Amino acid sequence: MSLRLLLSLLATALVALSCSPGGSVTEVASPDESLRIGLSLPDGHPHYSVVAGGDTVVAPSPLGFTFENAPPMDNDFLVTSTRTRTVDTTWTPVWGTDSTVVNHYREMTVGLQEQNDAGRRLTLVFRAYDDGVAFRYRWPERSGLDSLRIASEDTQFRFTDDHTSWWIPDDYDGYEWRYAQTPLSAIDDSASAVSYNSYLEEDADGTPFDSTSKQADPGAVNTPLTLRSPDDDRYIAVHEAALTDYSSMTLQAVPGEPTALESNLVPWPDGLKVKATTPHQTPWRTLQIAERPGALVESHLIENLNEPSKIEDTDWIEPMTYVGIWWGMHIGRYSWGQQDTHGATTERTKRYMDFAAEHDIDAVLVEGWNLGWEDWGEEGAFDFTESYDDFDLEEVTAYGRERGVALMGHHETGGDVPSYEEQMADAYALYDSVGVPAVKTGYAGMIRPEGVHHHGQQMVNHYREVVKLAAQHQISINAHEPVKPTGIRRTWPNMMTREGVRGMEYNAWSEGNPPAHTTVLPFTRMVAGPLDYTPGIFNLTPEEIMPDNRVYTTLAKQLANEIILYSPVQMAADLVENYEDHEATEFLRHLPADWSESHVLQAGIGTHVAIARQQKGTAEWYVGTITNEEARTVDLSLDFLPEGQTYVAHIYEDGPEADYEDAPHAYRIRRGLVSADDTIEADLARSGGQALRLVPATAEDDTQYDALGDE
Repeated sequence: MSLRLLLSLLATALVALSCSPGGSVTEVASPDESLRIGLSLPDGHPHYSVVAGGDTVVAPSPLGFTFENAPPMDNDFLVTSTRTRTVDTTWTPVWGTDSTVVNHYREMTVGLQEQNDAGRRLTLVFRAYDDGVAFRYRWPERSGLDSLRIASEDTQFRFTDDHTSWWIPDDYDGYEWRYAQTPLSAIDDSASAVSYNSYLEEDADGTPFDSTSKQADPGAVNTPLTLRSPDDDRYIAVHEAALTDYSSMTLQAVPGEPTALESNLVPWPDGLKVKATTPHQTPWRTLQIAERPGALVESHLIENLNEPSKIEDTDWIEPMTYVGIWWGMHIGRYSWGQQDTHGATTERTKRYMDFAAEHDIDAVLVEGWNLGWEDWGEEGAFDFTESYDDFDLEEVTAYGRERGVALMGHHETGGDVPSYEEQMADAYALYDSVGVPAVKTGYAGMIRPEGVHHHGQQMVNHYREVVKLAAQHQISINAHEPVKPTGIRRTWPNMMTREGVRGMEYNAWSEGNPPAHTTVLPFTRMVAGPLDYTPGIFNLTPEEIMPDNRVYTTLAKQLANEIILYSPVQMAADLVENYEDHEATEFLRHLPADWSESHVLQAGIGTHVAIARQQKGTAEWYVGTITNEEARTVDLSLDFLPEGQTYVAHIYEDGPEADYEDAPHAYRIRRGLVSADDTIEADLARSGGQALRLVPATAEDDTQYDALGDE
């Protein structure tokens, strides 16, 4: 008997063929048997539970829906069918952190029918992977419901421990918050407001500073929500996958149950959560589960729960590094609108393209090129096909093409979605005609029409239509003010990166991002997918422009963040003049944007992280290591390198006197020979970092460099 057949038979043996309202359990186990997700029907009310390593992680938690136009769908059910299957395949991403992804799971599909006059049908699908579990609801075509007008999805997550949690509030219009670290039980109406406000720095009037606070509910959180068990031996990330024609899920504290959360969908203006017709299905509700925090970063569960690519020819989709006319506006040197300090001029764009060509950088972003910036906030303010008279779109794209540098386009809507939708076809056709391969979209501000939220069903569908239209023109998307990533990049690989994070720009005009911020992001926001954080600032204290603000890292940490904070469209965000004649710019010149293998070498959420990535198509490796506000020494084993191969290590690191407050620009560069048997010491300053480039050594290198050996 083959191993695959044996596993399939074992999976089948784990599930009961029928289930009565008395509460019998049917479950499915992961391929390695470490995780189990089960279904029970106490009094006909569906509940699921999750077991990890023999421990109950999620106690039986209710499932169901409340409708506007029908009775609730949550009880009086009987199992009508149970099907199981095992899938073990491998697929190749168009781009990503790994060149191949294993998709190995066991699945259980359970048909339910109400035992009443309505007799409505509902299907539950459960999947168990070695790195997590997931479930979703499906309404078949003959469900007994012609339309879905969902008032609430009543899914709960009844955790059995008071985990340490990292979270941001459930702002319906933004994810640009600093993460709070509290007990899970603090996410409730009485305690979380105090916990979160004490975490934020305050303005002079005592108000916590954050541009998106207008929608935040202190008793609820956005996902991903990351948890650590009391014994520090289990890590969980709660999120969703394949968010399609549905509202984004936030999590609300359950009154009277300190460690329980329930789904809270972002509403339409009329208060309904989802409007659809059957057949229909929800996104997957996901729990990534691991014994170490780095495994959450390495997991591909969210991607695996999405459909394969709908784009047949993907050769035009290319990861890229870029610089841009962007940071200058945030620090006040340039303006978006056509004033005396207009940033997006033909002359300045050419200068940036010359720099990019000289330093092997793929693209230049230009913000503020099109008419309308002076009318921000007004209906129909932006024109997406007409440029200011000091910017010539055809001239700059032709100039870049001669130098092998692309123009990254920019569409800022200001939240005026109806106006953008009226112009999208012409706007993407224009970019297509001049050879723009990627567009950064923006939705800063409240969405028009009034009452529509960035993360509601209407905008989920809008973002998807933008991606589809862009694909027709062979254009990739870098979305800002987006809905959170849920793995759609597998199905639409031109959806390459997105913001959805409190990024670099907050250092220019607010209290800034604290030193620990980027040591938290890999295990929270980045678990969902790539993020356009825009790292790479070299002038960390531009006092002549922004005397009251600065970037709270060392320069070496900025280099390391280029590796840590994954994006297939990765920016070096500073003004190009701050890179010129700077020795550390050599690292940016070699920095790739696509990887064939990634490993988290060391990690503590909020303390430090070290990640190694192999450049796709080469034998080169890059390692980024960063720390929070504490200086520390991290020993990095190079055992991920191939045995028998010597490498030249190019080490960009904090200098002995480096400190993010007192000497942020102090760094040094060392070079030497290393192999898989060696260990490199990362001596990190406060909010410091180390960036490694590991290149296979040549015979000449063997004579030029000394062996670094174990330090």
